[in-house]
Amino acid sequence: MNHTVPISFEFFPPNTPVGDEKLKTVVQQLGALRPEYFSVTYGAGGSTSDKTLHTVQAIAAAGFEAAPHLSCVGSTRAGIAEILDSYRAQRIRRIVALRGDLPSGAVGASDFRYAAELVRFIRDTQGPDWIIEVAAYPEYHPAQRYAAQDLQHYVAKVQAGASAAITQFFYNADAYFHFVDATRRLGAEVPVVPGIMPIHNYAKIAQFAARDGIEIPRWVALKMEGFLDDAASIRAFGLDVVAALCERLIKGGAPGIHFYTMNQAALTVEICRRLQLTPGT
Repeated sequence: MNHTVPISFEFFPPNTPVGDEKLKTVVQQLGALRPEYFSVTYGAGGSTSDKTLHTVQAIAAAGFEAAPHLSCVGSTRAGIAEILDSYRAQRIRRIVALRGDLPSGAVGASDFRYAAELVRFIRDTQGPDWIIEVAAYPEYHPAQRYAAQDLQHYVAKVQAGASAAITQFFYNADAYFHFVDATRRLGAEVPVVPGIMPIHNYAKIAQFAARDGIEIPRWVALKMEGFLDDAASIRAFGLDVVAALCERLIKGGAPGIHFYTMNQAALTVEICRRLQLTPGT
């Protein structure tokens, strides 16, 4: 079935010249799918905000919109303002605003405790023309003990001026639909775009999921583990699982799909082909 929904792709800044060259190829491969934008993480893999900006500039030079991630914990208002000014000078008007984690061993003043404070700061200083995406957690943030508290943190981000949300990756569609219903009942009406992780490396994804409180359905986990080192079977089954998840989400009204690409194109391209995805307007 052909689906017309916006799609977007996430990258992390490469740490080597070889990685930079590889990413240029991946941008072109995924750019052929006409995404709404690419996002670039902040600080992943030991990178810095400078590397984020460098990657955003490279994507923009290739003719695509790019949205940098921006984390605020451990930062001052002056430091964030300087970053935002550099983005505005580069004609960047889209950003993914996150709380982030304080770097290990870091000390010093921080003017921000929560992502909602960053959203409000961006909205107040940069105006209404910026698109501000925030994080959403269908299975709730791993640091939160109670679901209700996590929902209130999310609602605060929307009330502070968020334009839309991108979820943490998940494999349980029911959790996504429940989260959307729960936040709408609390008055948070902005689009909640599912974040989708193609299964590039099942062992690593299982580690991420265990760390972040993400459920991998038992039947999926047992089947994946049973494949052992059979990479072809893992790839084929992973594609089936993720394509079926996306199909259900789109049919259920998801406003778009955001792919966590891990700087790779092949699996994401294949999922989009299976879904017959065409860009939304």
